[in-house]
Amino acid sequence: MRRAVVTSAATAAGVVLLLSLKPHEATGSAPVISSGAGAGSGAGAAGASDTTPAPSGSASPSSAAGPTGGSGGSATRKISGDTVNTRYGPVQVQVTLAGSRLTAVDVVTYPTQDRRDREINADALPTLNQEAISAQNAQIDAVSGATYTSDGYIRSLQSALDRAKG
Repeated sequence: MRRAVVTSAATAAGVVLLLSLKPHEATGSAPVISSGAGAGSGAGAAGASDTTPAPSGSASPSSAAGPTGGSGGSATRKISGDTVNTRYGPVQVQVTLAGSRLTAVDVVTYPTQDRRDREINADALPTLNQEAISAQNAQIDAVSGATYTSDGYIRSLQSALDRAKG
């Protein structure tokens, strides 16, 4: 009889503990953090639909201005990088290129699970965007305090730039 009481009490305590756990909140999609340097009038809508990585053989460029006939290399195009899983969540960027020049970087996926993630990324991602546009490549420094996000950003940026080349 004593064993049954202890077992019942332990089971009830376990159920209460399990029910008190808060699941990770999926607060919808995070807003796109953009460099604001390019033609970004449709970046929010385009970025939200391109959060899945493209197949490895496909460059998945979506032409914002479309090819303009004989001019060839001056078309504006958006290319999504790989979604890189980091310790705190996935990171994915979408680059806007005018010819071979990097004109804008939109961060379409980044960690937003808690308040601290949002604070760190609100400071780090605009800095990374500016650095990438200044460098015109993925050879940029990580942001102190956002090491994992910076690493995911740099790897996603490099994959987008690799897709743009060929």
